[in-house]
Amino acid sequence: MIVWKSRKALSPVVASIILIAVTVAVSIAVAAWMGALTFTFTATEQLTITGVQFSETSDDARDLILVTVRNTGTSPVTITSVEVSGETVSGGNYTGTIAANSQALLNITISTSWDYGYNYQIKLMTSKGGQFYYTAIAPTS
Repeated sequence: MIVWKSRKALSPVVASIILIAVTVAVSIAVAAWMGALTFTFTATEQLTITGVQFSETSDDARDLILVTVRNTGTSPVTITSVEVSGETVSGGNYTGTIAANSQALLNITISTSWDYGYNYQIKLMTSKGGQFYYTAIAPTS
């Protein structure tokens, strides 16, 4: 084996500094990735129904329910379907995205007329699988 006395290797101090620098760089990259991952998963959708109004359409049919919804969560919410007392609603303009910290008015057209003084459970379903409930009482007359 030939030993070269004129060649010098890295000193242990320089090697330690390089090793520490690489370790710090990798830990910063992992911390940034985990931070972004955490913020993505902690975004919440939270709907609050702030008001319900039972109304009639122009042909005197009591088939319209106006629902005021506020998104108090940190991510936009897309309402995909609505149920009123267990029946899926197919009419009205309730679809769309509600931005975080904003309010929207949903027009829900039900298939049968609502009755005076009855309780109606309103269920809003979102694209992320969230379900939000509210029970409203129709006016007495």
